[in-house]
Amino acid sequence: MKLKQPSSVDQSDRKVPFNLRQSGPTPQQMLISTRVRKNPYWHLSVEAGCWRCTVYNRMYHPRGYVKPEDGGAMVEYDALVNHVTMWNVAVERQIRVKGPDALKFTNFVITRDATRIEVMKGKYVILCNDKGGVLNDPILLRIAEDEFWFSLSDSDIMFFLQGVNHDKKFNVEIDEIDVSPVQIQGPKSIDLMADLVGDAVRDIPYYGLMAAKVGGRDCIISQTGFTGEKGYEIYLKDATLYADDMWNAVLEAGKKHNLKVIAPAHHRRIAAGILSWGQDLDSETYPFQCNLGYQVPRKKQGDYIGKQALEAMRAKIEAGEKPYSNQLVGFRLGGKPIDEYAPDFWLISEDGSTPIGYLTSPWYSPELETNIAMGYVPYEKKDIGNKFKFHLPDQYCDTPGTPVDGEIVEIPFRPSVNPNAREIAKDDGRDSAY
Repeated sequence: MKLKQPSSVDQSDRKVPFNLRQSGPTPQQMLISTRVRKNPYWHLSVEAGCWRCTVYNRMYHPRGYVKPEDGGAMVEYDALVNHVTMWNVAVERQIRVKGPDALKFTNFVITRDATRIEVMKGKYVILCNDKGGVLNDPILLRIAEDEFWFSLSDSDIMFFLQGVNHDKKFNVEIDEIDVSPVQIQGPKSIDLMADLVGDAVRDIPYYGLMAAKVGGRDCIISQTGFTGEKGYEIYLKDATLYADDMWNAVLEAGKKHNLKVIAPAHHRRIAAGILSWGQDLDSETYPFQCNLGYQVPRKKQGDYIGKQALEAMRAKIEAGEKPYSNQLVGFRLGGKPIDEYAPDFWLISEDGSTPIGYLTSPWYSPELETNIAMGYVPYEKKDIGNKFKFHLPDQYCDTPGTPVDGEIVEIPFRPSVNPNAREIAKDDGRDSAY
């Protein structure tokens, strides 16, 4: 039985059911106008073989370099886990908050305690609305005492931040700046970065920053990434002017390390349990609902946006009450290898017919030799070991039209070389930040 996307998956606590916001195959020609930007590295991505892209933060975002007939995304995956890769992630727009009240303002708009972030350090953070919904989950870089950069996921946080300060209560300037990152990810990344900027980079801690020149151009280097592998980001200043200089310097230094330019490796970030805003969560998703409860502090002093709603929700959870309809969990599931981006939120049932949940991020894990996924099930069915039926497209089913079997497992699906903040919090026995 081939299911249509239903309205029967209970999402009564949402205004717009998440899994009904479908994309699906697009055989029509898509018109790209000037409202969608290229990015400073776009022409360089094309030179590197980019053959397809999506739109992220209103910019072209490369999503494939190796064509399917040559092995596709799994060839790119091999380069990531065995060598070193460079990603064009200029779509991570940088919103700068600068001024005497930069710390005070930043502390008000994020849930974590910004006073604990030292100069030239970063943190993974979330910003919530007054209902506790997650508006964005950027990397926050503290460049100076009075300067923070929000390295954004896919939403217009600049407008939100400017709106928060509409009355100029905080003495800060809030602007997008001409800084664009690339990611350098994989086990050989540390040696490549040392060749580029010197051995001092080897001493940068996870989420540490350093100023350096790459290709003769000013950059900020961070030890961060979207993979769970060893990795760095290079934030190029004045990127619209100097993109070629930095990019080509990386390519040249990367030759002896078998550097490959690839698309962001969603198959690896899923294995690490790293969320993708807009895919696994959005502004109607609460931190506790998507395993980000550790981002909601118990001891942070003062107010922040969403505090009252989030504290009330945590109290409800601790009292044993149902706080919301669905919970994000991890799955192992059968079927043929899912080796391509899912264009829809595929459905989950218990009986093979009645949908009760949906997948957000499925992919095949070469190491685990099985399909893995993140997705949502009813809150009361979130326990590890619970079994479900997964209604995949026919190309991934063992028998077309027949759902495959699977069960809830722990996230992350495999250990990370660079554990993300959620993994570290879990290992430390913490469920909240600071």
